[in-house]
Amino acid sequence: MAINVADNVANIVASIGALGTASFGLVDATKVFGGGVSLFGLGFIDNLVKSFLKDKAEAARVRGTLRANWINGAPLADQKAIAKSLIKVRLSKATARVFAAAAAVDAGTLEKVAQKLESQAAMAPDESDCFGRFDLALTASLDDAYNHADQRYRNAAKLIAMAVAVVLAIAGLLVINPENLDLRDISLAVLCGLLATPLAPIAKDVASALQAGVKVAQTVVRK
Repeated sequence: MAINVADNVANIVASIGALGTASFGLVDATKVFGGGVSLFGLGFIDNLVKSFLKDKAEAARVRGTLRANWINGAPLADQKAIAKSLIKVRLSKATARVFAAAAAVDAGTLEKVAQKLESQAAMAPDESDCFGRFDLALTASLDDAYNHADQRYRNAAKLIAMAVAVVLAIAGLLVINPENLDLRDISLAVLCGLLATPLAPIAKDVASALQAGVKVAQTVVRK
């Protein structure tokens, strides 16, 4: 039986939006399998840790904590603050040269800074300046790593959710009409699947707007 699109535009859009929401939910559920979709983007954070921590055991401990926060979806600002604290607390005379190379500051001065941090001695002006520049460089590196990681994760999640939505739309078509499928039906199912992901967050607004537009058009036509 044919559907009157004009009278059911709100329901159609809402259904497509619900398909997108369901697809996002299924993609998010993959986190239980070793991180799932959250593994996308994690490489940027791992690379940052490796650039500062050359000791494999120390790097593994820090990455484990950061990985847990990333997969659990902690606020980015909190994740950056934790990562910064975990790296800075490992600044010592032994690690100063590696830290200096990663942050592009003077290694000898940063070594003196590390020693004075350990002994709680007062820093000279050039040492305070070096420590400040190190802190800024670390903050900038963290911002860059986490922003790239977040972008990679979001893009991957949307792309995978779109593929899931297409599969679900075709599966739904097979359920309701298994015997009389044609290319047009399959094309419409694929189109609905492709639209579902971007439409999901704004489905209600779009449905209301389209419904209002249809009513206006019908009123004009009747006149």
